[in-house]
Amino acid sequence: MKGSYFLVIRLEGDKRVRTKGREFHLKKGHYVYVGSAMNSLEKRVARHFSRKKKLHWHIDYLLKEAELLRAYLIPSEERLEERLSLEISRFGEPVEGFGAGDVKVSTNLYRFDGEPDDVLVGILNRLDLNWKRVKSAEEVIEFGGGK
Repeated sequence: MKGSYFLVIRLEGDKRVRTKGREFHLKKGHYVYVGSAMNSLEKRVARHFSRKKKLHWHIDYLLKEAELLRAYLIPSEERLEERLSLEISRFGEPVEGFGAGDVKVSTNLYRFDGEPDDVLVGILNRLDLNWKRVKSAEEVIEFGGGK
């Protein structure tokens, strides 16, 4: 299945997150990461829930330091990552340069003081998109019909 996703992440305290080539100073709070997987949405999001993985993307480095609370799966043949990131930018504080290497936005990570779920659901419903909220790799795989 193809599509995009939101990751809802909680960072318990201020952290310095180092990736291969960058360093990000992140404040305590909730974060929303916008991603896409135009080959296998289920595998990509299940990977994000895994604690044992090779660190590759910026988000991998953040998830090593933070807690992934839940994900929103948004199945679509259309690549929506950039559009969704622009929508989130109206509500969240952008973390410039984080994870947006293949799109025209300057970031795919946004900080919120509190839980961002009302904002996310509002965006998804306003854009009339199909979506499902999941809280584990098992729920992701089950959603995709795989094992």
